[in-house]
Parts: sequence; structure tokens; C-alpha cells
Amino acid sequence: MRPTEETTPTTPQPQMPFKVNSDRVQYTDDAIISHYLYETTCVHKQPNGQFSVQPRQEVVQIKTNTRVPKTGVMMVGWGGNNGTTVTAAILANRHHISYRTKEGIIAPSYTGSVTQASTVSLGRDAEGQEIFIPLGQLLPMVDPTNLELDGWDISSRNLADAMEDARVLEYDLQRQLVPYMEKMKPRKTFYQPNFIAANQEARADNLMPFTHKKQVIEQLRADIRDFKTSKQLDTVIVLWTANTERYCDVDEELHGDADRLLAAIERNESEISPSTLFAVASIMEKACYINGSPQNTFVPGVIDLAEREGSFLAGDDLKSGQTKLKSVLVDFLISAGLKPTSIVSYNHLGNNDGMNLSSHEQFRSKEISKSNVVDDMVESNSILYKPGEKPDHTVVIKYVPYVGDSKRAMDEYISELMFGGRNTIAIHNTCEDSLLAAPIIIDLIILGEMSQRIHFKQQSDKEWEPFHPVLTLLSYLSKAPIVPPGTPVVNALFKQRQCIENVFRACVGLPPINNMMLEYKIRSSASKYAETPVKTGGMLATEMSSKKIEAKKVTVSGDHALYTNGASNGHMNGAANGYPH
Repeated sequence: MRPTEETTPTTPQPQMPFKVNSDRVQYTDDAIISHYLYETTCVHKQPNGQFSVQPRQEVVQIKTNTRVPKTGVMMVGWGGNNGTTVTAAILANRHHISYRTKEGIIAPSYTGSVTQASTVSLGRDAEGQEIFIPLGQLLPMVDPTNLELDGWDISSRNLADAMEDARVLEYDLQRQLVPYMEKMKPRKTFYQPNFIAANQEARADNLMPFTHKKQVIEQLRADIRDFKTSKQLDTVIVLWTANTERYCDVDEELHGDADRLLAAIERNESEISPSTLFAVASIMEKACYINGSPQNTFVPGVIDLAEREGSFLAGDDLKSGQTKLKSVLVDFLISAGLKPTSIVSYNHLGNNDGMNLSSHEQFRSKEISKSNVVDDMVESNSILYKPGEKPDHTVVIKYVPYVGDSKRAMDEYISELMFGGRNTIAIHNTCEDSLLAAPIIIDLIILGEMSQRIHFKQQSDKEWEPFHPVLTLLSYLSKAPIVPPGTPVVNALFKQRQCIENVFRACVGLPPINNMMLEYKIRSSASKYAETPVKTGGMLATEMSSKKIEAKKVTVSGDHALYTNGASNGHMNGAANGYPH
């Protein structure tokens, strides 16, 4: 008997592994409301050149809807390497499919997912043991295993055939997934040849019968509505994981604002890209749209339309291998007082993405997204870099069919030392491209959905308001993060991850991680640990009986109060404590 994928009307509701006991945190049947003390500083430069720094405090109310909605994802490029790998991961975990390799039996997992396979610290217990939980349990988030799947592709192949052609997964896993995936077939899509490489034309046999972009928009909207209705979904996420497009030529008259963009679509203007059409359709259907490729989908008119319609956007481009490492290494070098002066990055890969990028215009989109990743780190250090000064930075991508999905990335970093010295770091990185990208796609879906359930009320506000439609919280997962107009771009990887963790901590009334650990540094408090040393490493909350976190009140200047549980960082240490994947 063939296995079947049944649609259930509701999604299981997760049980949070902790509860914060504080008079600043309120739990209701469907929400957590936190009265969070948000602290910042305001800096002014005085005429004498000295900086005046004014600490600021504001109580911000944060309401998080704890009901997890039934969620579906529609992938543009569902039949590609990333789309089939994401689908395979979800199905293998859902049906507990283990498979045999020459190394032995492998169980399904979400290794590589920050929400499913990394941990965060809740604090320490009475014995000083640090307690960790998966990041994905800081708030009630969607379980990726429960995601409903659909999508579009220019190729009509069913997903089982597409998975075989991708050559990403082990044969024994493919064999067991075929009965599920052979019934999955992408919806017809829109194809505009001058936006992707000419070498993709042979695959394009699954196309809409429309040539007018207004009709395309209407069909895409109908597809989203059909998916939502047929699967009984509460919310839909649309994610572009199709071929990289060339950059569109942004024209104020075509792309300048929402009204001009919609008018250009009505006129069937050629310089409105297919990815922009998908974004517009998603916005109109209140479906969060995530751009997983580097092209400039989010022209000003798209962002304006999202603001007007109250829909969410995130992107650009998946940050998986070389760029993720670069955002760590350059941050480390500059923070250590070294001056990177030359960064040369070379890649070669042999999958369909590599073939598409062998076209110059599509490569240019990727080059732009990869090249700006160090800018904010460089600009943060005026000791090392003069205004406008940047390292020499070159990116090269070549198509080598033989290596398939196993991308090679080679980097050379040259940094200046004191007395004219030079430090050179050379790295060879073999990246399983789709196996790195698939968990990131899953994280984008989960965090994109979670962001829609968080609302804020500042002291001057009467009504709750959501995040800005441009979800900068997802920057950790993007090579070239888009931000609201006029706001700073952050590319440093650990700052991006810390942002996610600390925002979610604020939602449940916990303070941000500060790494001070004063209880172990002040002589009088640290001396008590001499006779009963704190255990090294940490413990997952699932390894101990249910614990409640007591928030302690600490008086600060004025009439304000801070709530802290004395939590310290160290999740990098605890991540190796054997969390079962």
C-alpha cells in the first residue's frame, strides 16, 4: 500500500519547557505579555570633541501570541536542489525514516538549523549548573515536521525525479522517500527568459499560459488561496529558492512606490521581474515573502506595498557557507585590532545554481550580495580604517559540473599587523550546498511565522503594533539583509544571532545575555565556589525535572527596576552536551 499524506485540521500545540515567575510577566490562555525594561544609550558630540553619553530606559510591553498556527510553505523553485532537500528533510523527520550508508545507519535530523539544533541558556540552578534549552523552545514555534508543502517550478518533474536528478541525498534515503515525493508536482509558474540564464530554457516545460503580468499576479494569488484552503491553513509563507535573476534596472517611474509598481504591472512592463511578481502576489494575500536569492526583488515599490498592506518581507539570499564564515572571521579580525586589507573568495560548484550563475548577469547579482558582507564591521573601526576606506574584496564563482552540489570555497584573508607586518589566513571549505541551505530555509520559515505573532506597545502607544514589514530579525540567515529605509545594516554573525535570542528572551521577560558573570568575578561571591566548584558544561532542560525560573528584583538608579535571573552565556559550551537530534 502506498503511503499517503493526510491533512489535519489543526497543528499540535507545544508545551513550553519553562515558566518565568515575575510580576512583569503575565501568562494568559493565548499570550505571554512582558513588561520589558529596554535600555539604550544616546550619544552627543560636544563642541570640545568629547562625547556625552546619556543612558535611557523605557518599559516596552511585548505581547506574544502563543497559539501556533497551522502553517504551509510555498517554495518558488520547489523542484530544485534546495526545494527537494527541504521536502525530503521534513518528510524523513515526519515519518521517522532512517537510512543506511557505508558509515552505518543515519537517523533523520535537522542538524544545521539554528532553531532546531542550537541551544540557549536559561541560567544556572542552585548547584551552579547551567541549564540550556533549544532556541526553538524559547517561544512556542512551529514544528517544521508539521509544515504543509507546495510550490511552483519551471520544470514539470515530480519531486521524486527532481530529487534523483539533484544527487544530494543518499540512495537508501531517496528510495524510501520516492513513494511520498512522486505524488508531489510543482504548480505551473511564470518564466521570463531575459531574467535568468539562457541555459535554463530547456527545463522550462511547466509554464502558465499567460503573457500579461496582471494575469500572472491573479493566478499566483489564486494558487496561494487554493493551497491555504485545501490544506486548512492559518498562514502561508512564500519563499523564493529558484534561480538567481539578474538585477532589474530600477526606474523611479516603474518601481518608485506601490502605486507606480502596480501601474507598471497593469501595463505589462518588461522590467518588472518574476520574483517581484511573486512578492506582490504574496503581499496581497498577506503571506510573508522571503527572498532566498540575491536579486533586487525588493524594489522600493514592493516595500511600500508591504507597509501599506501590513505584510512581511525578509531576505536577501541564503547565508550558508563561505559568506557566513566571512561574517565571523572579519568580525573577529577587526575586533582583535587587526586590519583586513585583502579578501579574495573563490568558489566552484556543479549544481543547477552553478550553471545559472555561469551567466555574467546572474553572477553579478550574487557578487553584489557576497561583497557587502564586511561593510558594517569595517565602518565600526575608525582607528584602522579612514572614512571610505575598505579592504580589497573580490568574489569569483565558476561552474564545474563534476563536483555537483559539493561546492568548494577557497578564501584568502590578508591583514596588516604592527610595524608593517602581514598576516595571511587561507581556508579551503567543502560545502554540501543544499544540505547547508535546507536548514536555513526551515529557520526562515519558522522565524518568519513567529515574527508575525509578536506585538509591541511603547509608553506613548495606545494600540499594539507589529514588527516593521521588513523583518530584520531574520538577518542572521541572509547574505545581504534588507532593512527598513534609513536603518543600520548589521552583518556581523554573532550580533545577528544575539539579536534573535535577546528579542525572544524579552518576549518572555528575561534579560539579555551580557556575559558579565559577576557572581564568579567579585571576590566575596566567587570565594564560595572554592569548596563546591560549579560543574563544567551544562545541562539541557529535558535532562532534569521541570524547573521554574525565579526573576530577582535588582534596584537601579531612580525608581526603575531590572529583573534578572543571573543568566550567563556559554551556549557554545553547552551545545556539545549531547542534545539528541
